[in-house]
Amino acid sequence: MNRSDKHKKIVSTLSAFHQKEKGEGRMDLDRSKGSTSLAGWFLGPLAENEDVLSRSVGRAVEAHCNARREYGAQFGDPAYVTPEIKKSDTYLETISALDTKLDDLLGALHGSIPLSSYRNQSHMYWDITMPGAIGYFAAMLYNQNNVAAEASPVTTLLEIEVGKDLARMLGYTVPADDDQSSTTPTPWAHITCDGSVANGESMWAARNLKYMPITLAEAIRNEPDLAAAKDVEVMLADGDSKKLLDLECWELLNVAIDDVIALSPRMQSQFGVTPAAIAAALDKYSVQNLGLAEYQQRFISKDVQSLPVVLAPSTAHYSWPKSAALIGLGANQLWRIDVDLDGRMRMDRLREVLQDCLDKKRPVIEVVAVIGSTEESAVDPLADIVDLRDEFRKKGLEFSLHVDGAWGGYFASMLRDSKEPIDPKQGGALEQTPAMIMSDYVMRQYRAFQHADTQTVDPHKAGFIPYPAGALCYRNGAMRDMITFTAPVVYHGGVDPTVGVYGIEGSKPGAAAAGVYLSHAMIRPDKSGYGKLLGKCIFNSKRLYSELVTHDGADDIIKVVPFQRLPAQKAGQDAEAVARQIKYIRDHFVKPQNDELVALFERDKDALKLFQELGSDQNIVTYAVNFKTKDGWNSDVALMNDLNTAIYQKLSISTFDGGVVPDKPMFVTSSAFDVPSYGQEFVDAYAERAGLKPTNGSSMSFLISTTQDPWVSATEDGNYIPKVVSSFVEVARVAAIEIMEKNGLVWE
Repeated sequence: MNRSDKHKKIVSTLSAFHQKEKGEGRMDLDRSKGSTSLAGWFLGPLAENEDVLSRSVGRAVEAHCNARREYGAQFGDPAYVTPEIKKSDTYLETISALDTKLDDLLGALHGSIPLSSYRNQSHMYWDITMPGAIGYFAAMLYNQNNVAAEASPVTTLLEIEVGKDLARMLGYTVPADDDQSSTTPTPWAHITCDGSVANGESMWAARNLKYMPITLAEAIRNEPDLAAAKDVEVMLADGDSKKLLDLECWELLNVAIDDVIALSPRMQSQFGVTPAAIAAALDKYSVQNLGLAEYQQRFISKDVQSLPVVLAPSTAHYSWPKSAALIGLGANQLWRIDVDLDGRMRMDRLREVLQDCLDKKRPVIEVVAVIGSTEESAVDPLADIVDLRDEFRKKGLEFSLHVDGAWGGYFASMLRDSKEPIDPKQGGALEQTPAMIMSDYVMRQYRAFQHADTQTVDPHKAGFIPYPAGALCYRNGAMRDMITFTAPVVYHGGVDPTVGVYGIEGSKPGAAAAGVYLSHAMIRPDKSGYGKLLGKCIFNSKRLYSELVTHDGADDIIKVVPFQRLPAQKAGQDAEAVARQIKYIRDHFVKPQNDELVALFERDKDALKLFQELGSDQNIVTYAVNFKTKDGWNSDVALMNDLNTAIYQKLSISTFDGGVVPDKPMFVTSSAFDVPSYGQEFVDAYAERAGLKPTNGSSMSFLISTTQDPWVSATEDGNYIPKVVSSFVEVARVAAIEIMEKNGLVWE
């Protein structure tokens, strides 16, 4: 069997498992007790699956060692570490030193946050899946580098298969490897080190795509080797077709995205232009080679004076201004769009900015929709952005649409039907957690994923995979060529010789792809696997929110004020109605165990509807604590900020403690709503709910709890969330008393 045949056989083997039925289907509340398989997906909060992990890692080491011996045996290679060496003093001293240093390291690691504990409600991580850890460990021993196929002959193929899985999960249709008949673009995805790099790559590709029509028009006019393509036509954003050379600069900046991607291949197939001629033209005329400043001066500024922009919500991750700076656009050209009181992009403001860009002929490179902001867990109105893009296309404005689903992308698995039926009768005594679907609003946005041009998703966040493992997915796989310094070609799927040329990184671990691959093989990115797992996390997050929101200070010196508003507050109802809703939540959602809660939902659809609308759009709850003196609730934002900072310091680890196992009763993280990013109206609205006066420019600190634990409401002791929250409230009370004593305030 030659190398090509072996390659195809490996791909066939890897692909076989991943072929599944498409479709969304009906998503009901999963009233089952879950599948006992869930207990085999993680090591467990008390390392209950230690024997499984130890056995699997041992097998990985054994298999790796066997592969070394098998290869060497083919040629009779000699050993180096002989029995005599193993008996020598220096060898024994070396091994003893290794044992000692390892003991030091293992001891130090005891001081880490107990990531799998019920009490870890801090950052956007929890435990890692056992398949993810085992796959990463096994491939790590081979140290494959996925920058080039010769450095990663196995893990490159794993990355390709993982990319197909992610594309399907995110709503794109992936054709079979041998199907080149489809007329719709073939998607493509690859692993990056994280979401920041994936975001940067999307902006890089979108910038190059925006300028490609200008590049090729200039080259056709000036290069004899491209003159044959002088009559090539393209489609504009509004649907009109014109000759490329007849277009004005503004029109060239607004050619339809798929027509830009197809332009180079069409010049080759229809006009006989060679790939070498196009590559030579790119060297002389592309923004990639000339740089943005010279490109703007030579080809654009005389006709279009306004500099291009990228539009993103004010909640966008810090990687976005970094990316704008890195591609030469400048961080100031990332324009922030205001968010509403739920942390979602305001469509009225986006419309205003797009219209202004159109009126002033300002190119829009990319519009970013955040699907799961990292602090508010808010989902932007993607479906409305898609409609707005269609509206502005008719006016002649084109832009790439990116979904930053670094956090929220994996929740799309809740929409994907499983090939195998899910048995609702499966269960285990400790898995009485239903899989909760997201709200109607959020589900609508997820159904619009298929219309995004690029999407970021992080397996190392909601995919429970070891770091580093981000990913970028292209709706049209050929868009990846926009960053390769080569002539774009039509992408029909199939097998790539390498994936390394399509990203920002050079070296990257093949182990990351192996970890994602094995985790997906066991926990499918559909309703049967990640959909069920994340659905349970959402359910538990809503239970946590219910606990927190009912600590409203009615009979206490502190109150918890979630950023995520109650449905009654969103509807503009008065304080009495809000109090009634809190009482209902306390009586019906806080006290029952999970089975009782599910029974309530089955007989009362209004209760189910209310529960679904509680909390964030996903599973991060943002909240702050205020305190009460004998004169009433504190109204000073500075004192409230001091309180929440003190709580954070008591419930977090920021310095090395010598390797002592932490004694914190809970872990949270923190941030702040600042006026420059969110606006005074936004900050004051939240401050008012907390009982504060207007902040007059001051930021407002808050705490963050991410519930990525699928078990916390269904432990051996039942719902454990009240105990976790009780620990939090006790710490918050102590901190409040300390703040009041420090400031000479009296409490009752």
